[in-house]
Amino acid sequence: MHPTLRTVALAALIAAPGMARADEALVAVAANFAGAVEAIGAEFAKDTGHTIQVTTGATGKLYAQISEGAPFDVLLSADIKTPAQLQDEGTAVLGTSFTYAVGMLSVWSADSDRIGADPKAALTAPETLHVAIANPDLAPYGVAAREALTAMGLWETIQPKIVMGENIGQTFSMVDTGAAQMGFIATSAIESPGSAPKGSRYDVPQALFTPIKQDAVLLKAGDGNAAAIAFLDYLKGDKAKAIIASFGYGTE
Repeated sequence: MHPTLRTVALAALIAAPGMARADEALVAVAANFAGAVEAIGAEFAKDTGHTIQVTTGATGKLYAQISEGAPFDVLLSADIKTPAQLQDEGTAVLGTSFTYAVGMLSVWSADSDRIGADPKAALTAPETLHVAIANPDLAPYGVAAREALTAMGLWETIQPKIVMGENIGQTFSMVDTGAAQMGFIATSAIESPGSAPKGSRYDVPQALFTPIKQDAVLLKAGDGNAAAIAFLDYLKGDKAKAIIASFGYGTE
């Protein structure tokens, strides 16, 4: 599937009086952060006059495109490893990476009565035939799910029920469509401003899995791009952090 491309801004904002010349940055964004970056991009345009054009996709696929010469200015990754690797390879500007969001993990079911205060009963119930997680070999949320199940003492018990999505978005779809009765998903998939929660959920305590730190980095193509540099700076500000938190992420 090709990444989704959309421009997060209006031309009228670019021409706002009193603003310096506006630039545009091409931003590659991990799919789990798509909703949040759209909201941040709109505020960024209002506040600075700069705009961002967003391409979303799996971090691994975005990395491959960047390595092959895709002209992205900024990467918002789903992990800390990929920005570090791009800096080591000389494709990103050394010393520009930072954690913009910390992913949170929830056990979720589309059935509003399935999950109670303790998810163990629901996970091990005979009527729970399938438990979805992202593939730990491909996705940081899958690693977190495996760690959480291990910490709960359920990894071996749940093994026969586990079905794996290629990424966290696919994992959410498995549960949302009923292909799996419940699953370990990104909290951001079920928590966003103005949306009523559905189903039932248990937010996994951070102590049960390694923090899912998501790093941003300035790519070599964006070195000297005023919009790219301003956007990375904006991500560190209070307004962006408030939006990030409203979408179910932690911040540092």
